[in-house]
Amino acid sequence: MDVVVGRIAKAHGIRGELAVDVRTDSPEQRFAVGSAVTTKLRDGSSRDLTIAAAREHSGRLLVRFEEVLTRDVAETLRGALLIADTSTLPPTEDPDEFYDHELEGLRAELADGTVVGRVLEIVHSPAGELLSIEHDGREVLVPFVKAIVPAVDVAGGRVVLDPPEGLLDA
Repeated sequence: MDVVVGRIAKAHGIRGELAVDVRTDSPEQRFAVGSAVTTKLRDGSSRDLTIAAAREHSGRLLVRFEEVLTRDVAETLRGALLIADTSTLPPTEDPDEFYDHELEGLRAELADGTVVGRVLEIVHSPAGELLSIEHDGREVLVPFVKAIVPAVDVAGGRVVLDPPEGLLDA
């Protein structure tokens, strides 16, 4: 199974460096020199790339790939997703920490077992993570905080919600 570890925002400089919005808690491992990632381009095609260098810059990671030597080539990668194989991810040591792919597809239910929907994806926002839940044919964004999501049971295939009044009605 594959997991998105970043998204290429734009080219940076003239030597093919790229600004990447990171979507992993372990960028030092995912973007280590010599690591391979697969890019999923906007046209649906994919391309394997090897990390040549990575450094932090203004809230993003600037990454140089061995296969991208010019700004022109870098521009063709704008908007591409960076994908890694989940089998290479280290296990999480914190019981309250999860990879996005572990949560996507889980059944969302209330404490009494009433099924609310399913988790479509995890939305990473500046204010924190949100669970995008399909509920009654529409998408509802639920803050992924302990007060509203008191239990996550990956093995049982569910997340338990304790939503404040009106959250699921909006």
